[in-house]
Amino acid sequence: MSQPFDLSQFPDLPPEVVKAFEAAQSELSVERAARQHEQAVVAEKSAFITELKALIAKLESQVQDYRRTKFGPKSEKLDPAQLELALEDLETAIAETQEQIAVAEEKVAASATDPETKTSRKPRKSRALPDHLPRVERVIEPDSITCPCGCGDMVRIGEDRAERLDYIPARYQVIATIRPKYACPKGRTGVVQAKAPAHLLEGSWPTEALLAQVAVSKHSEHMPLNRQAVVMARHGVPIDRSVLADWMGRTGALIEPVVEHMAKALIQGSTRLYVDETTAPVLDPGRGKTKTGYLWAVLRDERGWNGPAPPGVVFHYRPGRKGAYADEILTGFNGTIQVDAYGGYTHLAKPDRKGGKPLKLAFCWAHGRRKLIKAKPKKGSPIVDEALVRIAALYNVEDAIRGSEPDHRRAVRQNLSRPLVDEFFTWLAAQAARISRKSELGEALAYMLRRQDGFRLFLDDGRVDMDSNLVENAIRSPAMNRRNALFAGHDDGGRSWARFASLIGTCKMNGVEPYAYLRDLFTKLANGHLDKDIDALMPWAYAEASHPSQ
Repeated sequence: MSQPFDLSQFPDLPPEVVKAFEAAQSELSVERAARQHEQAVVAEKSAFITELKALIAKLESQVQDYRRTKFGPKSEKLDPAQLELALEDLETAIAETQEQIAVAEEKVAASATDPETKTSRKPRKSRALPDHLPRVERVIEPDSITCPCGCGDMVRIGEDRAERLDYIPARYQVIATIRPKYACPKGRTGVVQAKAPAHLLEGSWPTEALLAQVAVSKHSEHMPLNRQAVVMARHGVPIDRSVLADWMGRTGALIEPVVEHMAKALIQGSTRLYVDETTAPVLDPGRGKTKTGYLWAVLRDERGWNGPAPPGVVFHYRPGRKGAYADEILTGFNGTIQVDAYGGYTHLAKPDRKGGKPLKLAFCWAHGRRKLIKAKPKKGSPIVDEALVRIAALYNVEDAIRGSEPDHRRAVRQNLSRPLVDEFFTWLAAQAARISRKSELGEALAYMLRRQDGFRLFLDDGRVDMDSNLVENAIRSPAMNRRNALFAGHDDGGRSWARFASLIGTCKMNGVEPYAYLRDLFTKLANGHLDKDIDALMPWAYAEASHPSQ
């Protein structure tokens, strides 16, 4: 860099020359500073662009992972609860990266030297919040509405409205019930006092509303009691976990008659049921380890064929998976059950069935499809691809007749689906003859071929569906509870899980808010409604009472 010229070495220069020289030097300094500033801005903008490109690449990778997790073949192998947790974390990561990209874009725009090229952040797409939520309006007025032209106050010509979702933290309160006593001032009569209100848990602190909240938090939001105790302590209510467990245990015993009645209603009022089972690990105190119990789900849902009975699901806890448990649970039921091809159901279709007449077993096409996908080699398989296309054609027919009357469903299936099914199994047998039976794909093909009668059953009965996905969806909630709580502490704890899961699951199927239903149920049980009209305590009865016009 050149050294600045020193005028002191030339004291005899004319004043006008000195002035001209100083002006030129000043102009050069300004130009140099502007050039240095522009170079700094360009360098800063380049750094921002580099950062933005890295964030975009990161987002593209995250989106690819999300799609692979949700739609890729691995999603067929994940437990639904695990899949939901994985997607939750991926969606969180994507949102974080999108926010970082927005911030980086603002930095790039702010570094632009031309004001006209600067752009503000694009507003998020507005979403409508539910109408039933209470609204608190906050009007923000300008500091002054006096018109600069002197004509007086400005006139309101419109407004901008933006809605945000707020939260009011939970508040615990103590309800002190006071019952004054009255007596004759002259002592001639006895004492008069109002009767004490009935409580579900006599002699205990919780109201029916609090019991409902604890039950829903555990069995619907899957928050174990120890975590609830931590939350309550944070709000200034130090209730020990063992106390909460005592409340839930006593409440679980009181709702047992309601759940048993609901189980009988499903079996006695149906000709077709969905049945499935899921593990329920239970602590085995004698060994200090867990043993594997099972929640057997029995579900009724006639909405697919516009049936009159309301939907419902009941979970039955049993210490094992033997077929005898299924027979015991379904005692008195005669009809069709929609199941996977687990061998424990096979004896239910035999003449020597103990619980009633032989049942018809309608097998699940979704299970067959999954087995084919699982057996697909990494390099691909045209056989699996062709099978999936053929099965998809059957589901297209089902989509078109869902909700129709049984006779119409059967007629359409006979006309459209039966030829497709006949062709499918003829084609499947031809492919199986070409493939080793010991291979994974060969076993998948044989799985469906050996069970043709069960897979074909939906063709002849409009009340039967192609799969048992409805009961699999119902099982997800107890499965999530199992994931968070790890295991039940006792067989009785498993039975308590089953009862609450039955009531909450049936609430969800009928569009009933579980907390509101349980609070109402506990209040009615406290007041002896169980002996008056148990049918009115069913979740579907609560739905009808809450929405009589629907």
